[in-house]
Parts: sequence; C-alpha cells; structure tokens
Amino acid sequence: MAVEATHHHPNELVVLVGDSTKARKVPPGLALTGFDRSVGGDASVSGGTAVGAAPIGGAMPITSHTVVGQRVQDLLARCRRDVDEGLLPSCQVALAQGGEVIVDETFGDAAPDTRYVVFSATKPFVAGVVWQLIAEGVVDPAQRVVEYLPDFGTLGKEVVTVEQVMLHTSGFPNAPLGPSCWSTSASRRAAFGTWRLEFEPGTAYQYHPTSAHWVLAEIITAVTGADHRQAVEDRITEPLGLPRVLGIALADQKGIAVLEMRGDPASADELEKVLGIRELPVTEVTDEALMGFNHPDAREVGVPGGGGVMRASDLARYYQALLHNPGELWEPGLLADVTGRVRNSLPDRLMGTTANRTLGLVQAGADGQAAMRGMGHTVSARAFGHNGAAGQIAFADPETGLSFGYCTNGIDANVIRQWRRGSAIGSRAGACATPV
Repeated sequence: MAVEATHHHPNELVVLVGDSTKARKVPPGLALTGFDRSVGGDASVSGGTAVGAAPIGGAMPITSHTVVGQRVQDLLARCRRDVDEGLLPSCQVALAQGGEVIVDETFGDAAPDTRYVVFSATKPFVAGVVWQLIAEGVVDPAQRVVEYLPDFGTLGKEVVTVEQVMLHTSGFPNAPLGPSCWSTSASRRAAFGTWRLEFEPGTAYQYHPTSAHWVLAEIITAVTGADHRQAVEDRITEPLGLPRVLGIALADQKGIAVLEMRGDPASADELEKVLGIRELPVTEVTDEALMGFNHPDAREVGVPGGGGVMRASDLARYYQALLHNPGELWEPGLLADVTGRVRNSLPDRLMGTTANRTLGLVQAGADGQAAMRGMGHTVSARAFGHNGAAGQIAFADPETGLSFGYCTNGIDANVIRQWRRGSAIGSRAGACATPV
C-alpha cells in the first residue's frame, strides 16, 4: 500500500494512505517530530491488518528521531515469518511514537481486534496503581508489608518490605497461590499466611512470577478499598482511554486468542550450549500453567502478575503514557524514578546478567545485555519495559520516543527459539527510529 504525505497547514501534516482517499491529520506541533513520510498512522504494510488508534492525550514533546519506513517493513516481515512458517498461530505488533500508534498489524489466525493474554507484561499496569498510591502517601516502599497486611507476617515474612516485593528480592518466588484459593481476597490472604521464605529477603534476586504481585494486589485493596482489577481500570486504563485489561468478565471474553502449544522442546545439548545448563529449573511457569489461561475463570480472576488481556497496541499506548505522562497521571518526579532509577542490580543467575530492575520495570542498561533483558540489541541504555511469558514483548525507549508491543498466542516449546525470536523482533523494533 502506497503512503504519501502532503502539507495543508504549516504546522499540520496530513498522511495520505493508499489512493489518497483516507487522510489522517497530525496535530500542530506533532508534524515537527519528523515521521518518515513512508509510514502513516494507520498504514497497512507488508500485507498485515492495520487498525487506527486514538492518540494518548497530554503534551507530546518533540522527538529528534524519525521512523524509517524500510525498518518498519523489516520488523513486520520478521514478525510475520514465524506465522507463515507455522511456528506461531498468530501475532500482533504495534509501534507508537509521540503519543500515537503509528503501526498496528495482525498476522495469522486472528482479527485486528483480537486480544491476547500477555502474561507478565501485565505487571507494570499493577505497578502503575502502586506508583500512584506511593505519591498519595498511602503506600511507602520502605514499609514492611505487614503494615498493610498484618496476616502476611508469618514464618519470618514480617521483615519483608514493599520495595523488596516490587524488586523480586522478597524471598518467596515460588509461593503457591492457584485456582483453589485465588478467587477472593480472604482466600488469598489466608494463603499468604502459609508461605515460607526460600531465602533471606533483600539478599538475592529471583523472579517472582505471580506471588509478589498477588501481595501488591492485596495492598492496593487494603489501602483503597477497591478490588485490584477495578483499581487498574479506574486509575490507569480508563483515564488513558484504554480498555479494561485485567479481570475480564465471562460475558466479555469473545475475541481472546486461544493459546496453543507449538514445536518441540529444546534439547539438553541446545540448553547447555546457550545457557550452560542441561535442563531448565522448574518454576510455576509451566506449559500447563500458561495453557490454563485459556480457561474463562482464569481470565476473569485477574491474576495481577500475569493475567492481563489486551492488544499489542494497548501495550504500546501504555508505554507512551509512561513516556509522556498525560494529565500527570503519575507524580512526575516519581515517574522519572520508576522508569529511570535501577534499584536492584543483584545477579540474575539464570540469565547471567544483573537484574537491572526499577520499582516495577526492567531497564535495558549500558552493559550490552539489553537483549538478555528482553529488549533486543538496538535500544538505548535508558529503555525500559517488562516482557511476558511465551514471547510477549513490551518496552519504551526515551531516546527515540518509540514504544513497542508484541503479542502471540503461540507457546513455543523450544525456549531457545523463543528467546532468539524475541531478540530479533525487539532489535528490529528498537531500530525503527533514527536521529533526524
């Protein structure tokens, strides 16, 4: 599809898509951001399905980077490849800049409005509520969890702080909380009382797939009186013009992509060559657990560490909000802290890097290990994000102004192939903008 641009007002760029019967006006001032003239806001590229999206509100600072059409084509071609080859049933990809989604594509057995389970890419939405509560003075990261949840303080956990929970240093990475007890606040808090520490809080980093964010969800409820799912909608997604993403009612689950297993597991030799181990450690993130999110009840309960349901463009738009802070949804100084200050540099023993975690996000870092943190090889050191299991990708780069979302319903049994796919896609996404 051909894309061209013309100017009507000196400060207004009109992007003409296809036969020029479809025009999209760019607000005054935004034309100066230097969008590449070969890419429009709702342009379809490489045969995918494109959907326009309204811009995130608020001030849109001028960026010194322009989006390069050929690089976008390269990104989309790489995303589409695994679908065409049968490795994935479908995928969705979105790129945003200047508060606006500029690329939004769907490939494979899915529709433009298909939603995906994004697993741990959910976590920053819950963290977004906690950041607001910190600014309001009702949550203090330095305080112990028991100050908000007295029943939590059993079996040595009375020393755990909110900050440690948000940094995955709280010592209970594999604490169990599944369908048998996750449906009510009372049952969840009762389960907390049975959890045991696996290491001394604050002394080590080990990723907490779901346990830490169940605690954050209950802290949200304790201080606001609101269910964590509703708090995310009322405080985060609705103000940003995004749909409900956590706790999807049974009646609203039409159009969610069904998760599918694909491929064969990596061999012990492959694992040893890449990771130096012959088998992966057993955690709660099993194929069976991931496939469990096909169950309507699992989608409805709103697992705060991994149960979000959304489109790739919702991810891209949320990260634009983290870059631009429309309407000062978050206190500016605090937002700068949580997106820019690393508080956890402890070793990640599985990945062979440092954790590089802020208060709720992962920072790419300047040590050349951004790809190991899920953001590819081309983003700046300041880029931040949080990916999800089975290859979901979400990040923003303050240097280029880009944000990126990638979703798939294919659970690739070969984790090495999945990681390489994510690195390739993330690298191409990060390189889609270049200095003017």
